[in-house]
Amino acid sequence: MNDLGRLVPPQIEAKARSYKRIGVAFGDRFFMLLFVGLVWLGPAFVDSRFLYGLIAWDILVVLAWIADLARLPKPSQISVKRTWKSPVALSVESEVGLTVENFSRTSIHASLIDTVPLELRTEPPSLTVYVKAKSENSAEYRIRPAERGDAKLGDCYVRYQSLLRIAERWVSAPLEQTVRIYPNLDEAKRHSIYLLRSRQMAMERRRTRVRGIGREFESLREYQDGDEYRDICWTASARRAKLVTRQYQIERSQTVWIVIDAGRLMRARVGGFSKLDQAVNAALSLAQVALYSGDQVGLIAYGRGIRQQLPAAKGSAHLRQIIERLAMVHEETSEADHLQMAGRLLADQKRRSLIVWMTDLAETAMTPEVIEAASMMMPRHLVLFVVIGQPDLGALAAKTPQSEAEMYRVAAAQEMVHRRELLLARLRERGALAIEVSSGIVSPVLVNAYLQIKERSQL
Repeated sequence: MNDLGRLVPPQIEAKARSYKRIGVAFGDRFFMLLFVGLVWLGPAFVDSRFLYGLIAWDILVVLAWIADLARLPKPSQISVKRTWKSPVALSVESEVGLTVENFSRTSIHASLIDTVPLELRTEPPSLTVYVKAKSENSAEYRIRPAERGDAKLGDCYVRYQSLLRIAERWVSAPLEQTVRIYPNLDEAKRHSIYLLRSRQMAMERRRTRVRGIGREFESLREYQDGDEYRDICWTASARRAKLVTRQYQIERSQTVWIVIDAGRLMRARVGGFSKLDQAVNAALSLAQVALYSGDQVGLIAYGRGIRQQLPAAKGSAHLRQIIERLAMVHEETSEADHLQMAGRLLADQKRRSLIVWMTDLAETAMTPEVIEAASMMMPRHLVLFVVIGQPDLGALAAKTPQSEAEMYRVAAAQEMVHRRELLLARLRERGALAIEVSSGIVSPVLVNAYLQIKERSQL
């Protein structure tokens, strides 16, 4: 995530063009001057000749408007530029800058309205800037994306006046642009850095008293009391005429597949975000930690079909591809086809790997299809089955009913919670690592589980 600059949308710049057919209007002071001319009406009640003074004043104001309009820069002398300060990420506030460049010899006051979709802001931003002659000036507005995917921005509309503010021009700058809203990059970075540091500290302390963590060869050293006999390298010991022990490290270059269910069950919203949004954020955190640990990471997001798939690979370029694909994972209204996904993954991944599967369980009397699909992969792969729970369901199940109607609701919640626990217990009996995670803490729990798997060499 060190090269997030490549995810920042490019700046876009365009010359202004006249808005509508005429593109001119009257400024605030034009109407103020007309209002001042109404003082001639008082004397006109006494002597009608004062009406000519009123007409002369109005003609003078119109001439002033024409003169002020002639001084205003032509649309081709105005340029507007939109600049992005950081990548556009879900629920992360960021700034967008609008810069107006004035190529004329007249200073202007400009009012700007940028066409921003609802995915970025609830209302169009309105800005005001003062631009001197032969100069430029900028203003910023804030966005807070509420949905991942591609968002389309339109033209920027500008109204500008001279210092007299009698006449006004209306122009628009064609700044049509499509930007991609990524998962929460700040959350992924924050969780991964914190968890990696805490894990590294814990492992350093543990290495002082535990030998042979991991089974990937690292180096040779002289035998010390407490080393396991199975770790003695007898060939090296024979050459050196003293006991030599192999040092091991946690295995690297293993394969981790992140599987995300994008079916209807993941549309449930908790804390303002859907379960799918939280799964995507957790997937990004896990991908970053796994790539940092030296593993290869693959991605599958599926609904009724495979929506996003990325082969397992390494490197920062691969992480950028994962971010791009995660941004385009959207919820579906239909049930996901779990068996199709399992068949595709078994066909593509022959070597044993870690399958991190984020999904939810349907409340049916029969065994959910996702349990059968997970069972298909257990003989060949290590499956970390992550169910994103519903906090209000557990709270309702633990509640003491106060009425007959509430008693039925509590009993139904307890039955649903018990059934989920039985299904997860069945998966554990078959060899899967099955956990239920409350919404909002998916990322740290998932990364912790992955690091424990690596530490214990379970893969």
